[in-house]
Amino acid sequence: MAAPLALVLLVAVTVRAALFRSSLAEFISERVEVVSPLSSWKRVVEGLSLLDLGVSPYSGAIFHEVSNLGPCAYAAGGKTTELNPQTPLIIYLFHFLIDYAELVFMITDVLTAVALYFAIQDFNKVVFKKQKLLLELDQYAPDVSELIQTPKEMHYIPLKVALFYLLNPYTVLSCVAKSTCAINNTLIAFFILATIKGSAFLSAIFLALATYQSLYPITLFVPGLLYLLQRQYIPVKMKSRAFWIFSWEYAMMYMGSLVVIICLSFFLLSSWDFIPAVYGFILSVPDLTPNIGLFWYFFAEMFEHFSLFFVCVFQINVFFYTIPLAIKLKEHPIFFMFIQIAIISIFKSYPTVGDVALYMAFFPVWNHLYRFLRNIFVLACIIIVCSLLFPVLWHLWIYAGSANSNFFYAITLTFNVGQILGTCYAPSTLLRMNVIQPILQGVHGLWGERKTGSTGQCDRVSVVPGAQIWCSEGSFLGKVLSKCVGSNWVLDLKPWGRERERMEGGK
Repeated sequence: MAAPLALVLLVAVTVRAALFRSSLAEFISERVEVVSPLSSWKRVVEGLSLLDLGVSPYSGAIFHEVSNLGPCAYAAGGKTTELNPQTPLIIYLFHFLIDYAELVFMITDVLTAVALYFAIQDFNKVVFKKQKLLLELDQYAPDVSELIQTPKEMHYIPLKVALFYLLNPYTVLSCVAKSTCAINNTLIAFFILATIKGSAFLSAIFLALATYQSLYPITLFVPGLLYLLQRQYIPVKMKSRAFWIFSWEYAMMYMGSLVVIICLSFFLLSSWDFIPAVYGFILSVPDLTPNIGLFWYFFAEMFEHFSLFFVCVFQINVFFYTIPLAIKLKEHPIFFMFIQIAIISIFKSYPTVGDVALYMAFFPVWNHLYRFLRNIFVLACIIIVCSLLFPVLWHLWIYAGSANSNFFYAITLTFNVGQILGTCYAPSTLLRMNVIQPILQGVHGLWGERKTGSTGQCDRVSVVPGAQIWCSEGSFLGKVLSKCVGSNWVLDLKPWGRERERMEGGK
């Protein structure tokens, strides 16, 4: 597998190097879909310039005219305050590497892909061992083989994940634009790798670094903890002493790492100015520059005295779903982590396509669910079409003057609705597959026997699209099916011998 991975890395680096040397690099770096006020390379350069002059990067504000942005410049009477929301460590990092920025961003993408590759490789080993054990115990029916991932399929999944990340146009554009979102993706990827490897200490450190840079990864604490508990064979029970001890230890490692990093930033700057400049900027959303998120247009049109309330309402979306998802997906923490990353990329205040690229890289991990995912073709078309229309409607609004902000926001809204629907369908599909099987036929399989009272003994369950369900609506099994089975999951219960004849005769 080393040779294919090396080939993918070589192709990815070549594409990025070619774009860096082309005339498109400057154009891409100005795209509002690719960079945001939070991840803009220009903010880093500004911070470096102030640092070279012996001035704190967070000590001043620069006012500039943005009249050509139309409705997006409602704040401050057509002017906006450009603050520097980059974290101190990022600014000091590029203070020494400014001449090698292009190389740094290419290496960052490569490191992210390699970390995801090894993380999914280890994750698949765990899944395969569990699946192999259940197959040896004859827990699966012969006719559900299409639901079981073969060793060959699982062997290529890590490579597909690396491929999906490195050659995703969203990732390439973010790298060429030198968006600092790429660095945050790397930190999250290493957090996932450390978590899957079972290293609680490294997991806490990388999660603290990701939180330090962009705040929202704090919501990944819960899925990370759930996976580490699962790996340690510690049950998630409120009365379990081991559960509370391990949770406390992991929380202390995470909080301790975060405090150390923040204190290091203070010692570098001799000031706490970076806290309101970075985290206040993320939470209060003062810059209404258009992007692919949901915030900018809404707050540009809103009366000032309502803004605080609705900022809280919008921001709570990222954090609100963590507990319900933890309850529903506690047995699937990596899938929970994938969904949470998607939620962050949708509901954060300054999203870019680089955020979307990170969770898209996980698509191959659960490719066996695609056939049961609702409206997958429609959702794919929405994402592709919206991606193509972003620059078109931006040009019509800003340069041609034949459209207005409503057109661009309509596309961003459609783009996010497509992401939201996909994020909602994915957990329901996974849960349907993992809820029906245990209720019907034991713990893991679709094979066994069950007494259902009025329907007799059903000893075979097949996944057959469009088949009939052989059980009465009033039976226990009928109630289960009517509750759990959706339009994409049709089960055929086939009683044998007299029971089937009796049921056919009674129809």
